[in-house]
Amino acid sequence: MSLPDARVNKNLEGSGFRARIQRFGGHLAGMIMPNIGAFIAWGLLTALFIPKGWAPNETLATMVTPIITYLLPILIGYTGGRMVHGQRGAVIGALATMGVIVGSDTPMFLGAMVMGPLAAWVLKQFDRAVHGRVASGFEMLVDNFSLGIIGMIMAILARLGIGPVVGFLVNLLGQGVQILVDNGLLPLASIVVEPAKVLFLNNAINHGVLSPLGAAQAQEVGQSILFMVESNPGPGLGVLLAVWFFGQKALRSTAPGAVIIHFFGGIHEIYFPYVLAKPVLIVASIAGGVSGLLVGSIAGAGLVGPASPGSIIAYLAVTPRGGYVAVLSAVIAATVVSFLVASLLLGFGRGRKAEAPGTSADAGESAPEHAAEPRIPSDATKSPAEETGAPATGTRVLNGRDVKKLVIACDAGMGSSVMVASSMKKRLAPHGVEVSHSPVNEVSPDTELIMCQSGLADRARNIAPNAVIITFEQFLGDPAFARVENAIKSGENLV
Repeated sequence: MSLPDARVNKNLEGSGFRARIQRFGGHLAGMIMPNIGAFIAWGLLTALFIPKGWAPNETLATMVTPIITYLLPILIGYTGGRMVHGQRGAVIGALATMGVIVGSDTPMFLGAMVMGPLAAWVLKQFDRAVHGRVASGFEMLVDNFSLGIIGMIMAILARLGIGPVVGFLVNLLGQGVQILVDNGLLPLASIVVEPAKVLFLNNAINHGVLSPLGAAQAQEVGQSILFMVESNPGPGLGVLLAVWFFGQKALRSTAPGAVIIHFFGGIHEIYFPYVLAKPVLIVASIAGGVSGLLVGSIAGAGLVGPASPGSIIAYLAVTPRGGYVAVLSAVIAATVVSFLVASLLLGFGRGRKAEAPGTSADAGESAPEHAAEPRIPSDATKSPAEETGAPATGTRVLNGRDVKKLVIACDAGMGSSVMVASSMKKRLAPHGVEVSHSPVNEVSPDTELIMCQSGLADRARNIAPNAVIITFEQFLGDPAFARVENAIKSGENLV
């Protein structure tokens, strides 16, 4: 094997491994994200009505413990089961989750993430085994009793076996986190969290791991800094501000809009491509994350519930009484440090006339000011047709005039994809194209046309192998959006 071939295979293997990690994280986040509203409701009830809350009320405070002990885990188990086997999976997932709830004294979020999908999977195997073998007229009887009997068995199994094991692991993780907090080592978590975020593992980390641990901690002490580890908007804001002032012109043109969407809209994915375009900026993001957690730990910062999306508005909404100075100090510290480090890495604008590799600085400077499309070269955004003028062998071709539906896919289907879908709806409405958004794990296998960020392309391809997948780098002004619109308008081929 030649050296180039070995390098290509290594890249493919790395990409496949990242896709598998993203897929697993996506499943975890997919059980939490649809229920974030319930988490926020619990956080607000806690902030308002517990004895140390804004408006202490003994009667209303009685809702706090049942919600975190029963309702939230059951919702997670219900959602996890539904992801595996539809409505039947949802019901048995909720039923099985009761087994881990009553088997532990701690909130069983992680137990629900195990039992919900597992119980649904077992029921799915049974349904497959008996499909077409049930006598006519007995279908409802078999469906109801199979769900009831298997659900009872899974709940018993959860109560006697899985519940105690998960409870032990939850306590172990909680003790580990507490050791980090007690010894001032929590800021070091940013060394792992920030790089993982830009690989689109942010939802998995925040909602799959940190939110359940944070909720358990908040139940005990009324707040948790774990809600701030991933969701702090400061590191991303600092990077975007540095790009705005000192980045290349192609990137500067979209940075102001990205700042607003990131900081006020809470869609952190929008700054990831800026870091991926200049990977050294991850150092600034890490420095900002460490600084924010360090200041937050010293100041006693914490939130009463998950801030989702990670908007400053959501932050303030779930900040406990008397905690605004500490929380804002953590955000400001992360922003300032991230901005200073990113500005230094960008040379404070000394080399900003030099456009990204493969483009001309003169061409960049002569481009009209209203053109807000960053020219970030990426093999992921160039199809074989663009490179050679003809479609690649074995690659499906879809004519723009045949496009009836476009799916915008992102990790959780509730953040960046919503924003991109809204923009593309306006652009494609005159051409009669339906635009929708979806978590990448839930894209229908028979989808014809998908758009997603290049880091999610492998996952989209595995789920919808026959789809035409158009990738983009930037969530604002990427050339791929115009390319799809022009192809639909003029009847060109999409590859």
